[in-house]
Amino acid sequence: QVQLVESGGGSVQAGDSLRLSCTTARRTSSNNAMGWFRQAPGKEREFVATISWNSSSKVYADSVKGRFTISRDRVKNTVYLQMDNLQPEDTAVYYCAVGRGSFGGSARENYQYWGQGTQVTVDS
Repeated sequence: QVQLVESGGGSVQAGDSLRLSCTTARRTSSNNAMGWFRQAPGKEREFVATISWNSSSKVYADSVKGRFTISRDRVKNTVYLQMDNLQPEDTAVYYCAVGRGSFGGSARENYQYWGQGTQVTVDS
């Protein structure tokens, strides 16, 4: 089992920024895609962004494109999600996940390990 630890969540105002981090406890993730998902109260967990094992490919949900940026540091086994111009509809618990392969995609079943989540709350 791979442990993922997310951090960086919090409560902010609309238009503010946050940077989420997710660190894996072992090097298992270094050759795997990493992804970020989020789940708002009463809604399904939805895809936010994914990055391939070597950062050559990044894919974003339409709802965050142009505002969020995913990146990773393979040496540190850490993936980041820079979130700019946050809006109230971005309020959710954000989860990072380790992909089953080198490229993740947007489907949850493409990911094998999940973190516990970090809360992001955006007030208008």
